Amino acid sequence: MQRIVFVGIPGVGKTTVIEKVRESINEARIVNFGSVMLENAIKSGAVKHRDELRKLPVRRQRMLQQKAAKIISAMRGTVLVDTHLFIRTKEGFWPGLPEYVLKLLKPTHLILIEAEPEEIAERRQKDRTRYRDVVSLEDIKEELFFARVFIASCSNITGAPFLIVKNREGRAEDASNIITSVIRGV
Repeated sequence: MQRIVFVGIPGVGKTTVIEKVRESINEARIVNFGSVMLENAIKSGAVKHRDELRKLPVRRQRMLQQKAAKIISAMRGTVLVDTHLFIRTKEGFWPGLPEYVLKLLKPTHLILIEAEPEEIAERRQKDRTRYRDVVSLEDIKEELFFARVFIASCSNITGAPFLIVKNREGRAEDASNIITSVIRGV
């Protein structure tokens, strides 16, 4: 059983890379941590769409996180978990993978997807499927820095190795190949 946690700030192309990894590993399934949280939040009437999750009080988000982590930890086989290391909230940066979530998930691998700040800004601007907060290039650089700090912390807590992979524009297949070879132990 493998539980591979993929993280990256919005706009790095994380979901695209994960889908390509999934194509290479037939038995793997992708689960989006935020979608599991969203399903439970909608059932409780707390939100109507995904981008409202980050605006909920941290206490409520914590409860939704724990429930999602329990559901995902019960999944068997190779699970590719698509999530975020942190979320920008009105209260500050809030960890997407705090210790209590990591202990439930028990990841075997932690993969941080990155891209160049300019590429991230352009991808965010083009994405009409989400209600993104407007941030500067400096904010994106700060998020990339914090992502590295958070992934190292997650690795330290879990003992799972972490890998940082660049997803350059138009090169998602290259990023996927690197990740797939690591997962397979090649």
